Amino acid sequence: MRRFEHIVPNTLDGALAALSKGDNARILAGGTDLLGEMKRGAISPNRVVSLKAAEGLDAIRQQPDGTLTIGALVTLDQVAEHPLVARHCPMLIQAIRQTASPQIRNVATLGGNLCQRPRCTYYRHPDFPCIRKHGEICYAVEGQNRYHAIFGGYRCFFVHPSDPAPALMALNAQVQIVHADDARTVSLGEFFTGPRENLSQENALSPHEILTEIRIPPAPLGALGTYIKVAERQAVDFALASVALHLARQEGRVSYASVVLGGVASVPWRLPNVESLLMGRQLTDDTILRACEIAAEGAHPMRHNTYKVSLVRGILKKALQRLRE
Repeated sequence: MRRFEHIVPNTLDGALAALSKGDNARILAGGTDLLGEMKRGAISPNRVVSLKAAEGLDAIRQQPDGTLTIGALVTLDQVAEHPLVARHCPMLIQAIRQTASPQIRNVATLGGNLCQRPRCTYYRHPDFPCIRKHGEICYAVEGQNRYHAIFGGYRCFFVHPSDPAPALMALNAQVQIVHADDARTVSLGEFFTGPRENLSQENALSPHEILTEIRIPPAPLGALGTYIKVAERQAVDFALASVALHLARQEGRVSYASVVLGGVASVPWRLPNVESLLMGRQLTDDTILRACEIAAEGAHPMRHNTYKVSLVRGILKKALQRLRE
């Protein structure tokens, strides 16, 4: 790891000011991702700006309109244990409790989890100048691609590693992003960017912006959610595939559906075709079968990850059956 300047501002404005002094600065939240990147030589920032002392980024609140706001510095463990989260979006707790280990969840922050970099072996290894590190190729295409994307690949085929991200996208969450002179709120669908949009960045943050808050709007009346993950060592490992399903029914028919996959694309992968199919239907065996058949439409697996197609269909079937009961 190369030498770097470590700055710990006690205000958000101070963090933004420190971040703006140079183009090779990085934000430090929990550190469970950034420090690993630096130790492996994937990145070498000359300045690291810690948010730990900045006030106002570590609270969970409910707004008058029912929106739940979670500060970017709230740890995963704090989110999973909070009564407001349990009351309004238990699916998020399901996803968090399947994330990493208890030790990591006690340190890692929700904002940092959403902003983590690719966990691709080739990206993290210093001896592979992959396309994400401004090289020429994605080594996974002809190499070991068991853990790589089957959807949305374009010259780079890493998968987004977050478990909370698919759950939050299924909950129609937004994030607040601040700049020294402005602030903006974007949906998670706009926040995450795939390789077709950007080959060197995974989200819409500019170099001098900070994600400060996650906002979860009130759920439709009677909505239920579930998060199912398949991993080699379950909670400890990243998802081979996962699904976040948020569903509401009226008079036995689906009145609202949100379906997002994890572990299969460079962004949390929404399934609008499945959502459209479910709307207005009863969750019969035939409906579930048809939903699972079309869930993998548009998938382009590589040599070692064709199993993910069947996995996607299987976990969606399990999720739909769980919410039907």
